[in-house]
Amino acid sequence: MIFRQLFDAASSTYTYILADEQSRDAVVIDSVFEQVGRDLALLRELDLKLQCVVDTHCHADHVTGAWLMKQKTGCKIAAASAIGAENVDQSLVHGDKIEFGEQHLEVRATPGHTDGCLSFVTDDHKMVFTGDALLIRGCGRSDFQQGNPAILFDSITEQIFTLPGECLVYPGHDYNGRTMSSVAEERIHNSRIGGGANRDDFVGYMNAMQLPHPKQIDVALPANMVSGKPGTMPEEPEWAPATVTFAGVMEVEPAWVAENQASVHVLDVREAAERIPEENTIAHSQVIPLASLRERINEVPTDKPVVAFCRSGRRSALAVSILKQAGFEKAANIAGGLLRWRDEGLPLSA
Repeated sequence: MIFRQLFDAASSTYTYILADEQSRDAVVIDSVFEQVGRDLALLRELDLKLQCVVDTHCHADHVTGAWLMKQKTGCKIAAASAIGAENVDQSLVHGDKIEFGEQHLEVRATPGHTDGCLSFVTDDHKMVFTGDALLIRGCGRSDFQQGNPAILFDSITEQIFTLPGECLVYPGHDYNGRTMSSVAEERIHNSRIGGGANRDDFVGYMNAMQLPHPKQIDVALPANMVSGKPGTMPEEPEWAPATVTFAGVMEVEPAWVAENQASVHVLDVREAAERIPEENTIAHSQVIPLASLRERINEVPTDKPVVAFCRSGRRSALAVSILKQAGFEKAANIAGGLLRWRDEGLPLSA
């Protein structure tokens, strides 16, 4: 199985991508609205086909990216039936399966933090995604949004702690840089429910907690009740069908540049030693080697968007960053550089 754990620093939220290695079918758990571009870039680069985006619960600390992911990929949105959110394609209950290729996630209801909390277990019981029900050495709060510490105790002990001890625990959040734990570890060391704590111990601990109101709750809850559908779509580049790579680089396809060359300024940032005199290149391109670009930035015209290239498209990605820092808002890298341009048989000139 292909597995990636991603992190949103603003909300300390973990997003998970799981995919079947053979079919490339994928599922995303707990997407974050502001990180949809990042997640889509990784899906593209790994050649994965998103089948479903699912949330562990109705989040109070961030807005889900589920609706936007569906608009971009055509995937289904899945969430707990108990939430009653709009725009959901698959309403989940305990015992359901979320299939991706030859693999699936087992749905386990784990309420107590909220009524609609779910945990997802891989079919081999080697990984569990616990959302906010069970955290590393802690658990989700139970003092708002239908929270109930007694129910949460039962959820954790009956649905998570009954998994094999070696089953790895991947939570919805962590605020101390911890990425994973195991069922065996949490049974022993969890500060709230581990080490033989009983229901009374746990409920007493949870009821004694005094936590501040979640900062984003007034924005997050209404948005998540419509699966993250925004009032207006996020702004995207209008001058080109640009995409952002997982490394954060704005890119355009070589074929688009070839078809729209009159409306962009092409910048060649190869060094002199790379440009063989008898070798053809992209027509009408301005030559400024990358090493000189900062000093010669004023030579780059500002009346058109700028698309940069080098041999492979790696160093020209840095050129785009330099252009952006200099105030060029419409700047992008030509994906794959001159190598891909030639491989696609696009026109070249002396």
